[in-house]
Amino acid sequence: MWVRWFQQQVLSRIWLTFVVLGLSFIGFGVGSLNLFYLFQANARFLAENGLMAVFDGGLRQLVELLVIAYLSLLSYIVFKACEQRLSRWLTGP
Repeated sequence: MWVRWFQQQVLSRIWLTFVVLGLSFIGFGVGSLNLFYLFQANARFLAENGLMAVFDGGLRQLVELLVIAYLSLLSYIVFKACEQRLSRWLTGP
């Protein structure tokens, strides 16, 4: 459903594909910046402080980090789709 819309509205327009490519590149970069270190720090916080860390928001922060990771993954997928479309356009027949 949204994939078809994306193909019809974005990938069919080269200029819009290029704009979305740039935005998704920025989204992936921002979303994945230091994500590994934040996961590591959160896991250490939860492991060292146990149940008190859960009450202090450690579990909520872990869920937020997972959401950011999946949004970053979605940005990467959009980036790769736009990259493929632009590559096919540039190297066309």
